[in-house]
Amino acid sequence: MTPTLETKYVFTITARIGDVITAGETGIGVRRIIPIIGGEVTGTVIGKVMPFGADFQTIRPNELIDLEAKYAFETDDGAIVYVENKGMRFGPVELLQKLKHGEPVDPKLIYFRTVPKFETGHEMYRWLMQHIFVASAARHADRVVIDVHQVM
Repeated sequence: MTPTLETKYVFTITARIGDVITAGETGIGVRRIIPIIGGEVTGTVIGKVMPFGADFQTIRPNELIDLEAKYAFETDDGAIVYVENKGMRFGPVELLQKLKHGEPVDPKLIYFRTVPKFETGHEMYRWLMQHIFVASAARHADRVVIDVHQVM
């Protein structure tokens, strides 16, 4: 019998974001780039999101949004952790349009899930590279809040 899948909450990444840059319709959807300009990490890991990186999005014709963010954070004890976070955001078109214009939307009404991967050379945080993580996220006008859960 295979082990049962369970998850446990480990930390939250709050990534502050800059103005959206749109490359336009590329043939597979609208390409958007959202700069990551800072933020914080709270929970089991504590630190600051570094002021570089971006979320590279493709908005499909059905409004399903493919996301791929690349950035890093520095822990309060000096470890640098590189993050690649891939996922999707989807919901009713009228709510996605509100989000696109910076209007508030109840996060429970939008499916926003990701699979973050971490890399670091710091021994104390190697466990981040030895597990699979899933996340539930919420988009706000000036930030994205990502609750990271470890798959046990």
